[in-house]
Amino acid sequence: MDHGKLTDTNGKQVDFRNTILIMTTNAGAFDLAKPPLGFNKTIREGDDTEALERMFTPEFRNRLDAIIKFQNLSTEVVGMVVDKFINQLKIQLLEKLITVELKQDGKLWLVNKGYDAKNGARPMARVIDEFIKKPLADEMLFGSLTSGGKVLIDVKDGMLNLTFDSLKSKPKPKKEKVKV
Repeated sequence: MDHGKLTDTNGKQVDFRNTILIMTTNAGAFDLAKPPLGFNKTIREGDDTEALERMFTPEFRNRLDAIIKFQNLSTEVVGMVVDKFINQLKIQLLEKLITVELKQDGKLWLVNKGYDAKNGARPMARVIDEFIKKPLADEMLFGSLTSGGKVLIDVKDGMLNLTFDSLKSKPKPKKEKVKV
């Protein structure tokens, strides 16, 4: 950062003088996730700054132009993360003739299970893998979805519940008429 040059692993140098670096860290996330002390505090103030001071040297911190602190994700934003993962899954399942419907209760369950203040929404992919993709894969290989069908994702007795509805037979491809 001193000389405005970046050297890659092959020894090639790149002009780095007019570059904006955006770096992220979870420094302080563990401390901020702890409950605050006292009766009136709702958030822990100053813990994130102390964590940055412990993690990075003063020489490095002094080279930074700004440190921007982000708030925890809102339930609405985490819901958008759930939508993103489910939409990706829907696209993957189209060619297998499988549709997915996510009920609101199922979405809220995923929001609560796949997010925590310490790690943000990072656990969401693991939660979707464990509670949706693994049971779905079993059903696609050995169960009622071998020829396609519908998956309904909802909550039953406090747990995520997948209901599978199979296609009775695989639809035949439509023949196109071609004029010669």
